[in-house]
Amino acid sequence: MHDGSAYGLWTLVFINSAVFIFFAFSFVKPKSKQDWRSLGAFSAFIVALFTEMYGYPLTIYFLSGWLAKKFPGVDFLAHDNGHLLHTFLGFEGNAHFDPLHIASNVIIISGFILLSAAWSVLHTAQKAGLSATTGWYARCRHPQYLAFIMIMFGFLLQWPTLPTLVMFPILLVVYVRLASHEEQLALNEFGDVYQRYMDSTPAWLPRFGKSDTVTAD
Repeated sequence: MHDGSAYGLWTLVFINSAVFIFFAFSFVKPKSKQDWRSLGAFSAFIVALFTEMYGYPLTIYFLSGWLAKKFPGVDFLAHDNGHLLHTFLGFEGNAHFDPLHIASNVIIISGFILLSAAWSVLHTAQKAGLSATTGWYARCRHPQYLAFIMIMFGFLLQWPTLPTLVMFPILLVVYVRLASHEEQLALNEFGDVYQRYMDSTPAWLPRFGKSDTVTAD
């Protein structure tokens, strides 16, 4: 028999969603429309994730026939077995301590650290009427969006669902388009100075081993 309390825990859905969205909000402190859009896209992913994790396991119900044939005897309505990759990859024991889950926690925490550091630099530059080119912005041009992507990918490693697997590539496109739009605004405002910054700094994959300051003039 499965644990009947494993799902339908809508209070946990609300609490977990609120906590992670609040963390993101406190780091981002959205001001512009782009800030709110990026936070809204991330929030939608988080709500979809925790709805399946604690509320209604849509993915497990949708795949129930295939799961029963592929993994006979495994009760996927028991909460620990909702960590589908844990079962698919043949891990044993508590899913919260397998290498995949540990890696996901490291990625999620690193993502929040990056998010905090990146937005601090961005908002400091915005207050001064400058483009952000120091700190993480000296390593790549879009660390704030990279941080959101890292956090979402980390959650996918520990609790993949059909809705979040569909949402993830869509949100990648959303963040790429937001980044492109913001760069066009920066080019319009800062001209050749920002163009030189773009020419010398990678867009997404951070460059390490060099100064945390880019000389744009």
